Amino acid sequence: MAKRFGGKFSPDGAATDTQERPAYDRARVDPVGARANLMFLPAVPMVFLALNDGAIGLTLGLVSAGILTLGAWLLRGGLLAEAAYHERKVARRPAIPRKLFSAVLTGVGIAIAAYRSEPGLVAPILFGAASLGLHIAAFGLDPMRDKGMEGIDTFQQDRVARVVDEAEAHLRGMTDAIKRAEDRQMERKLEQFQTVARDLIRTVEEDPRDLTAARKYLGVYLMGARDATIKFADIYGRSRDDKARTDYATLLDDLSDNFAARTRNLLIEDRSDLNIEIDVLRDRLQREGVRIAPDDNS
Repeated sequence: MAKRFGGKFSPDGAATDTQERPAYDRARVDPVGARANLMFLPAVPMVFLALNDGAIGLTLGLVSAGILTLGAWLLRGGLLAEAAYHERKVARRPAIPRKLFSAVLTGVGIAIAAYRSEPGLVAPILFGAASLGLHIAAFGLDPMRDKGMEGIDTFQQDRVARVVDEAEAHLRGMTDAIKRAEDRQMERKLEQFQTVARDLIRTVEEDPRDLTAARKYLGVYLMGARDATIKFADIYGRSRDDKARTDYATLLDDLSDNFAARTRNLLIEDRSDLNIEIDVLRDRLQREGVRIAPDDNS
């Protein structure tokens, strides 16, 4: 999403670059780019070209345009799902192969358009197959395998997925609400907190055993932060109350510190669990008479 340029000497630009940079540590290119958006265009001339072709030609043109539009819409969803899959270390394959369905629908839509111009079977099949192949070559297929799921309890992973979806919904609600305040500094500060919160989310996703310790943060605390953001945006949008702005900024700083501390504690606990497992394994091997080289770090 485009943002206006702002800096130290811009209006509302008191924050320094070093304070703002952490919000963009995870910046990435929008997975739905110009190529995907261009896939909506073929449906437009399809409709206009079919207006003077009589009832059958018009019907075929509208059906073709509708199928092509649906394929383009599925492609957008598939690209977003694929980006989310690659962003996470632990992820399930998309439940619906949207990109594959998009390729098939594009081939069908082009085949119907070809049949309207050249009735028969050979030309539509050739055009449809070529379109399907080119679509796959341009955008690829959906991820077909789970990633990083070995040794993870699927039931626990489902619980984590529900909590993560709820947490992401709270974060999106905060992003939508803060726009009403029309304050770029507060938007950047909120983005910084969201980056810290998503670090905690990724940590829980990678080890579902951390869910119990982090559930309150991803549920109750994020819901409270969302409600506070909504109230701040409503108050500050009407009155430009400096005290409300200061209180909200302090709240975001406190939340960022607490979420970061919770993430660090989870990582330390995970390391401790690993050390315990290693020590237990060493003891078992020694009881079996297996000699173990001394650990340089001990």
